[in-house]
Amino acid sequence: MKNPREPSEILPADSSHPETLMLDITHEKCPMTFVRTRLALDGMAQGGLLAVRLKGEEPHKNVRRSVLALGHSILSEQAEEDGSVVLTILKKDPAPAG
Repeated sequence: MKNPREPSEILPADSSHPETLMLDITHEKCPMTFVRTRLALDGMAQGGLLAVRLKGEEPHKNVRRSVLALGHSILSEQAEEDGSVVLTILKKDPAPAG
C-alpha cells in the first residue's frame, strides 16, 4: 500500500501546537535527509518549531549534527514504536545585521 502523501511533505505536527511543522523523511537517504530538513528550516520564521521524523542511525546522527552546527536547537528526541525518531528543532534567530 502506497503512502497517500510524499514522505518529505511538510505538515502541521498536531493541532495542539499549530506553529510546529512536521517533516517525514523516513524514506529519504543521506544526504537528502539533511537537504530536506535544511529546506524546511530555511522556509520557516525564526523561533519556529520543526518536528523531523527520520529512521536509521546514520540519518539521525547526520541530521542532528548538521542542525546543531547551523546553530539551531534540538528540543527533544522522541523514539517511536516503529523504530523512527522525531527530532523537535527550534529554528535559531538570524544573526544580527552589521
